[in-house]
Amino acid sequence: MGRLGAYKVELKEMQGSEATYEWVVDNDFFALVEGEEVQKGKVSVNLTVTKGGGLYNLDFSLSGNIIVLCDRCLDEMTLGIETTGNLKVRLGADFADDGDIIVVPEEDGTINVAWYIYEFVALAIPLRHTHAPGKCNKDMMGKLNEHSGKDPDGMDSDVQGGTDPRWDGLKGLMDSEEF
Repeated sequence: MGRLGAYKVELKEMQGSEATYEWVVDNDFFALVEGEEVQKGKVSVNLTVTKGGGLYNLDFSLSGNIIVLCDRCLDEMTLGIETTGNLKVRLGADFADDGDIIVVPEEDGTINVAWYIYEFVALAIPLRHTHAPGKCNKDMMGKLNEHSGKDPDGMDSDVQGGTDPRWDGLKGLMDSEEF
């Protein structure tokens, strides 16, 4: 992470009990991190570091736009994100990350937060991300409908009169008193 040195946070040399950092991560940042989920975007990052009782609390606030692929048509789409994250760090003998507290070697006294910023951005992506209705790639949607057994109106081709005959037997069971 040599080129990501701008995201180093000095803990050992911290003056006072609080410090703030601000960055804007963009396409260059995402290219350097080389993560799979996000390769493009522009996100503002605010970090507040508070020190107390031998523990450093890193509070992140992120907001901006990222470019992801639409799950439906596979075209790029802009997705707005706004999220927060928190890390707890303490100084120790060797680096360790047990999930709750990150231990940073005391002799170094710094932590590079670039990967954590990337993770907070990636975790802000919803499981399903699609264009607004009618905004997907028309050619791709035509192919998808052709191969999914749906007519152009989005209904199953087996459906007659608005109900699916495959489910009629099950509906009868639910209406019976035996169930």
